[in-house]
Amino acid sequence: MNPELQTKVDRILADMKAMGSIVVAFSGGVDSSVVAALAQRALGDDARAVTAVSETLGGRELDEARAIAAEIGIAHHEIAFSELSDERFVENTSARCFFCQTMRFSQLRAMAEQLGVQVVASGSNQSDLGDHRPGLKAMEDQRVYQPLLDHEVSKQEVRQIARWLELSVWDKPAKACLSSRIPHGLEVTHERLRRIERAEDVLEDLGFVQYRVRDHGGLARIEIASDELDRALERSVLERIARGAREAGFKRVTLDMVGYRSGSLNPVKRSA
Repeated sequence: MNPELQTKVDRILADMKAMGSIVVAFSGGVDSSVVAALAQRALGDDARAVTAVSETLGGRELDEARAIAAEIGIAHHEIAFSELSDERFVENTSARCFFCQTMRFSQLRAMAEQLGVQVVASGSNQSDLGDHRPGLKAMEDQRVYQPLLDHEVSKQEVRQIARWLELSVWDKPAKACLSSRIPHGLEVTHERLRRIERAEDVLEDLGFVQYRVRDHGGLARIEIASDELDRALERSVLERIARGAREAGFKRVTLDMVGYRSGSLNPVKRSA
């Protein structure tokens, strides 16, 4: 790491040591894995990783979270809750993530209290500020410790830290929760979440790295990274994608020719 980034890491480690104990909201993605690994390095057994298991977390993601927690060597706990129990979340307005994160961190705070821990941490980073992220407001309201954000660590720098820590997920593509595949205004339902998960498992099995299956009321709009589109357009691959998406529960399937865009369903400001 360069000296500037090393200084940021040293300051995060010093902050964590001063806190005495930490519970890290842990998804197994690169951001939360870096925070968990730093917490474990700073605090040892006084650092815990907690994964909130709900309908919006895919089964493979949960398996990967368990594996990376074991790799880090941090104590790993799981708590179950249902986002679908909150009608405001199900309604799926542009504030959906606020309600989700409010529920999630309320559960994590309760778990932390059971463990005798005062600090709950997340993997939010400086790059998250450039997108529509109402969940950040929920974390602020919940007084969540955000070390990467506090010390202005960008996504690119997070990956550099992960490589320095020798984490296997250093280059893992970002994967938002499954509800982010449903356009605002369409209700979030168990059926929609599961067919999205099943269709994305097909893309994973085909070896694609960066993708999303957007659920437009039964129509699957599939986004695949532009550098992977050539393979997606091969006839045999297209057929497997279409068949897999229909078997997952979609009635119609389309491939977005623009390719994958992070947050493509987020609200955008329109110029006058």
